[in-house]
Formats: sequence, C-alpha cells, structure tokens
Amino acid sequence: MPWPRRLSLATALLTAVLIVACCVLTAAAPDLSAGLLFGLASAVVAGALSTGLGVFVSRRRPANLVGFLLTFIGSVPPLETLFDIYAQVSLTRPLPGAETVHQLASGMWTLWYVPVLLLMLFFPAGRLPPGRFPRLVLYGVLIVTPVFILVAAVDPTPYDPPFEEFGHPMPTLPESVIWPLLVPLLGLFMVLLVSSALVMCHRYRAADPVERAQLKWFGLGTVALPGTLLLCWVNYLLFGELTALIWVGLAALALGVPSLTALAILRHDLYDVDRATSAVVTWGLVTAGLLAVYSAASITGGLALGRGSAVVTAAVTALVAVALVPAKNRVRRWVDRRFYPVRERALAAVATLEREVHAGRARPEQLEEVLRDALREPRLRVGFLLPGGTEFHDTVGTPVALGTEVRLAGRPIGIIDGPCPREVATASALLVETVRLRLELRQALSEVEASRGRLLRTGYRERRRLERDLHDGAQSRLVSLGMALRLAQRHLDDGSVDVDGLLDQAVAELGTAVAELRELAHGLRPSSLDDGLGPALESLAIRAPVRLDWRLDGRVLPDDVATTAYYVASEAVTNAVKHAEATSIGVVVGENDDGSLRVTIRDDGRGGADPRGGSGLSGLKDRVAALGGLLHINSSPVGTTVEAVLPCVS
Repeated sequence: MPWPRRLSLATALLTAVLIVACCVLTAAAPDLSAGLLFGLASAVVAGALSTGLGVFVSRRRPANLVGFLLTFIGSVPPLETLFDIYAQVSLTRPLPGAETVHQLASGMWTLWYVPVLLLMLFFPAGRLPPGRFPRLVLYGVLIVTPVFILVAAVDPTPYDPPFEEFGHPMPTLPESVIWPLLVPLLGLFMVLLVSSALVMCHRYRAADPVERAQLKWFGLGTVALPGTLLLCWVNYLLFGELTALIWVGLAALALGVPSLTALAILRHDLYDVDRATSAVVTWGLVTAGLLAVYSAASITGGLALGRGSAVVTAAVTALVAVALVPAKNRVRRWVDRRFYPVRERALAAVATLEREVHAGRARPEQLEEVLRDALREPRLRVGFLLPGGTEFHDTVGTPVALGTEVRLAGRPIGIIDGPCPREVATASALLVETVRLRLELRQALSEVEASRGRLLRTGYRERRRLERDLHDGAQSRLVSLGMALRLAQRHLDDGSVDVDGLLDQAVAELGTAVAELRELAHGLRPSSLDDGLGPALESLAIRAPVRLDWRLDGRVLPDDVATTAYYVASEAVTNAVKHAEATSIGVVVGENDDGSLRVTIRDDGRGGADPRGGSGLSGLKDRVAALGGLLHINSSPVGTTVEAVLPCVS
C-alpha cells in the first residue's frame, strides 16, 4: 500500500477518535447549550465529509498525496471543536489541564489554512512543481505555522469572556515582545498564501488541458480561503467582533474546498468549470455590493435613528437586493468579457455564423473552421450523429470519438473534439442540427441513387434469367412437342410410327412444360399470396427444411405491402437455412403504434449476415427502401435478426 494512502487512513482514524471524544465530552457537560450542540454538529459534518472524500480519493489515487491532504482538512474541525468543548465544559465542571489546553489552543486557528495551502502546492499531481521556489514555500508553511502557534501560546494577554478567569499556567513572554513577533508572523502567513497562489498559477500555465480544468475547479474552491479572511475583517468592521458571518467562510472552507477538490480529481468534466467560475465571481461581486450597501445603510440608519435601526437597514438592503437582480446579468457579461475572452469570442463567432447562414452568405458546415479560429484550437473537430447511427462522424465521414457533447431537446446530436466550453457547444446546437440534417439528406440521396442502380441491374439480371429458363426449359419442350406432333401427322396413314406412343410422349412433354411455366410464375409472385399473407407464410413454413414458427397480427394488408413482407421473410429464411445452418426460425408480423408494419425474422444460426457481402440482402434492402421502409440486420454468433419496417397506408 503506498504511503500516501496509509497516511490517509491513519488521519481518518484520528478524525474518528476526535469526533468520538467530542461527543463523549459534550455528553458529560452538565448544561448543553445550543451553541455547543451546533458547534459539535458542524464539526462532525465537516470532518466526516472531508475525511470521506479524502479516503475515497486515496482509494482511487492511492499514490497521490491529495487524498491525505483532504483527510487532513477533515481532522481540523473536530480538533478545534474538541479544544473549544473542553474549555466550555471546564467552566462548569473542573477538568484536568483545562487552562493549559486553552493556552495551547490560542493559535490553533491557523490549522484551518495549512492543509489548503499544502493542497495549493501539491494539487493535482500530488507532488511539488520543479524548482526551488515551491520548496521554499513548503518549508515556510511547515515552519511558520508551528512557530505562530508557539508564540500565540506564550501570549500573556487576558482571554475574552467567558474565559476571562483562565490563567496562563505555561510560561509567557512580555506583551512588548509578543506583538513584534506575531505581526511579522501574520505577515509571513499572508506572504505564504500569495506565494502558494503563484505556484498554482505557474503550474496552470505549464499544464495540459485536463490539468487546467482540474486546477480551475480547485481554484474555485480555494476562493474560500481569502474569502474567509475577508469575512473576518468585515465582521470586525461591522460588528467589532466575530459573529455568525465567520461561520459562512469556515463552512465554505471546510465543505467547499474538499468537495471541489475531489470533483476536480475524479470528475473534472462533470460540469463547465468556466460557467461555474463566472457564476461564483458574479454572485461574489453582487454580494459584496450588497454588503457595502448594508454597511452604508447601517451607518446612515444609526446616525439618523440611533443604534439598532434594523427596520431601515433591512428595508434598504431588500430594495438594493431587488435592484441588483437585473444588474446581475450585466455583471455576468462583464465578468465573462473580463475573465473568459475566448469563450465570449467563440459565442460571438457562432452567433455571427448563424446570421450569415440565415442570410445565405455562409454554409453551416463552416462551424468547425469558425470554432477553430475562435477557440484557437487548430486540431478541433466537430462530429455529427446521423439518425439511426450510434457513432459521430465529421462532414467527410471520419469518426469523432471524444469531446464535448452537443445536445438539442435533451438528445445528443453532435460532439466537439477539443477544448470547448459547454456554453459554446450549447450555442452551436442549431448549426450542428442543420449540418446533421444536410448530411442525412446527402446520404439519403446517395443511397437512393445507388439503390436505383442496383434495381436496374437486378431487373436486367432477372430478365436474362427468365430468358434462359424459358429457352432451356418450356421453350425447348414446346418445340420438341411441335416436332413430335408434325411427325405423327406425316405418318398417321402409313402406320410406320407408333402414333399412340408419340401422343403419350407429347402429353407428358406438355405437362412438364406447364409445370416449368408454373414454377417460373411462382418465382415471380407466389400464387398463395392471392389468399393473403397468412397462407403465403404457411406455404413458406411447409416448404422450409427446418422448423419455422410464424405469427401474423393485425388487419388485411395492401397487396404491395404483403408481397414485400413475404419476400423479406422468404429471403431471410433462405439465408438462415443456406448460410447460417439454422435449426429453428421464427417469423413475426405485426403493426407498430404508428400504423407501420413490422416484420421480424429470428434464427438460431451461426450469424455472419452482412448486407454488404452479397446481393441477396442488399437487394432485399432495395426492395424495402422502394416501398419507403427500413431494413435492420443484427447478426451475432448466436443468431441473426432481420427486421423490416414498412409504411402501411390503407
């Protein structure tokens, strides 16, 4: 087992122990306050989520350090909560070393940020980028954090209520020494934050498209890091103390970062990250504007109506929130132009091409070229899904396997192979659908032309066969019969010829000729079809050398439909017996919901049927197509299914 996965499992076990300790300590508290229970529940949820995601990521990527860092994030909330609960319970029930624990925990809040900083250095490959700078940043994080915790622990400043009675059992330093140490350490902490962001940006510039998408998702989550610090400052500016607002930032840090990190590692293509980033930036700006107005309203209301003017503040904030709704779209467009010029350029290019196509000055097949220029991806390709197909092909028929799916009305119609924002793919849907329909029409016309050629050749071939059969069979016998009758006429008076025998031979030849003519007529159209498709199928079952079960459902069919359905069944049965060595054949004829006729023939032969390999199935396909129907052939080693759908208008 790789050592990163071992670290993940060990940290997960430690988190479980911390959660159990928090629960036991909370249960021992004589007075369970709502704040205590809320803190415990929050720690359990945040710790369990991040730890679970970390263990899952380490299972899928056992050699990657990201899984361990996620479990590290999950261990922080229970650890911080354990220190807090220990101090809270010790206020009503004396606990050993409570003051010492509280003194050590003074600077533990920095642990919230350490695993996130480490993720910024190691994500997504699980190792540091090459160079000395990332290593210096790593050493800084590993050194500054414990030094800050140690310096905060020896701070002699009295604690805030309700811990103002707590002392400092551990040695302390004078205040004149503490602050000159803490302020530079806080500054170093901010420098390390900025340096980690620079390392991530450098890695982004050198990354491939997949790593870039992963870094975008992760970067979206790390917005919570400066956002939490910003909320702390807003708390102090607005309220002069930490309030519930800080929990929003901590929740985003403990829940958002692990969730988006796991998403980036395992399913970075689940959603358009650019669209998500644009939405976050837009709502962030709108929220910041709302907070600014809220602050102004609080100050104005406080000056005009005295402190506690909550009604004025709420009313002004609500009005501003309503006013910001239409402004959100403008902010969104500004953010898109500012942060995603490539996407905006691609959307504009697609819109321009649509207008040019509508005006008749361009062709929709130019979409691939337009996207290549707009997205600056010369290898980008656009694939189209033709009706009845399962694979995507470009305009010249080359397969296109992977890429961003283009959907219309919830169904896939095309695919864009290359880095393409999902919004651009959605905007291209109408052009893709137009190209797809044009390709389908072009393919249908080609098939019709090929089918006409095959039908013409088949007609000539049948005429030659009939000519040969008539010449070699019935025609020869009739000529021979005529000669025999002439011979009998000449020797009828002299008695030198056995006239009775000659007439018997002539009658036999005449019967043979009639039988051959009847057989030829049967090949053109079975006489049993005069009584309907059912008797024709029964006749086919009687003549078949293997077991043939048939079923006919529905009403009386038009003659051309019944004839085509019979020949589909007859040709499929002949192929199953002749080529697939089938022992059992089933024929089912029934109506679809739209009124069309469905003819299905299944056999248990060895398969291998290919409409491109012989003239039988291709001719059958032409016969079905001539009636406006479709023929589908599914052949496998355990049998073949031939299915024809025929329009049936009565």
